[in-house]
Amino acid sequence: MPVTFEFPRSTPEAHGISSAAIADFVATAEQSIRSLHSFMLLRHGYVVAEGWWYPWRPETPHMLFSLSKSFTSTAVGLAIAEERLTLEDPVLAFFPADAPKKVSHNLAAMEVHHLLSMSTGHDQDTTERVFGSRNLFKEFLGLPVEHVPGSHFVYNTAASYILSAIIQRLTGQTLLEYLTPRLFEPLGIVGATWETLPNGVNIGGWGLSIMTEDIARLGQLYLQKGLWNGQRILLESWVEAATTKQVSNGNDPASDWTQGYGYQFWRCRHNIYRGDGAFGQFCIVMPEQEVVLAMTAGVADMQAVLNLVWEKLLPAMGKNLPLTNKATHSHLSHTLKSLTINPAQGAATSLIAANLSGRAYTFEPNYETLHNLRFDFDSDACTLTYQLLGGGKRRGKHHLTIGYGTWREGMAVLGAPTLQHVAASGVWTAEDTFTLTLCQYETPFIITITCRFEGDLLFYDFKANVYFGPSEFPQLVGKAE
Repeated sequence: MPVTFEFPRSTPEAHGISSAAIADFVATAEQSIRSLHSFMLLRHGYVVAEGWWYPWRPETPHMLFSLSKSFTSTAVGLAIAEERLTLEDPVLAFFPADAPKKVSHNLAAMEVHHLLSMSTGHDQDTTERVFGSRNLFKEFLGLPVEHVPGSHFVYNTAASYILSAIIQRLTGQTLLEYLTPRLFEPLGIVGATWETLPNGVNIGGWGLSIMTEDIARLGQLYLQKGLWNGQRILLESWVEAATTKQVSNGNDPASDWTQGYGYQFWRCRHNIYRGDGAFGQFCIVMPEQEVVLAMTAGVADMQAVLNLVWEKLLPAMGKNLPLTNKATHSHLSHTLKSLTINPAQGAATSLIAANLSGRAYTFEPNYETLHNLRFDFDSDACTLTYQLLGGGKRRGKHHLTIGYGTWREGMAVLGAPTLQHVAASGVWTAEDTFTLTLCQYETPFIITITCRFEGDLLFYDFKANVYFGPSEFPQLVGKAE
């Protein structure tokens, strides 16, 4: 059964951190980063500051993307402690039926620790080729291994997937099933989900969704060298190995992506390490400062987020415990409780709204599979009705209520492969233009849809705050039915 656990709360000053510095961090993030979704700062095991930018909030999970890798690594550490495998086990031993007819020397030399340290010997990332194949194991093992394993770093999410498959082959359980009684339940992590491929294997390299505090739990477990409430969860030797530099990955002194790589953990400047995921999902562990920082976000420049942490927070962590400045702490508390993603600014109505209300527009076949849509403009909200021609849960007619300059929560599938929880806001940004913002608040994504009306035509523009590849998509044109 899961253990009910909540970190104790305290003030920043009680643990040697300036409230003013945290407030400065938040203010600068809002000005220059602009799309942090949450953060939780712990010192000495106490939460000293935490905040969520509404509609993101504490009780909702967030996609981790590659921060999932650190949990996959943890599963390997647990399996090693149970003597189910070793770091030196050859990868081929787990997939004998999928081995190529001719096994190269480098492939034969590839071991579990090479998967963990992204030093499989492949010259380039194999992920796109592996995940585009029918038999992922055969494809991975059949690719050329150009370098001696251990001698060449290349970020390779397919390697994390192979680790997931190894755990499943050894235990008969998916990563999620295996980790639940061994990690999630002892730490009090409830409701975790992990994307699964059609072959029944959790992706491993991405796909895990948990809450911000759950990210902090993993960081605190590693900070405590595998101990949790007096219970040994992970071997101390595993924590040391996983978070130590195992392979070089560059030499840029200004980059936190070239300080070395451990076992699905990155080394950082300042003798710090982290797990991270696309668009700003972070689990940062600062051993010398006894600090854990968990963050979720939707940012394109992840280095800018780390730079801000090193600039604003790291210098503010002293060893002496100053007296709490009540006024400063009160200001910080108020700021953290009132964080929000501001909806687009504009008018609640337009001179043409009444004439457009109830009119449906039909589109030619397009990337969004959007067949038609209709706006019904009422006095306090707008209802969007749209029909998709795609497969699965995307297909069919959908409805979404949109607040005027305020967030209204619902479900939507626009710009997403499946139905997503969203907060929706819309305003008239010009007399002929209604701009709709969708915060997919269990993901990093904020979708902006701009609809410009001209005669019988609707010009539909779609963009995302961040995306894999271009974030703006070709304009669609709908015609009034």
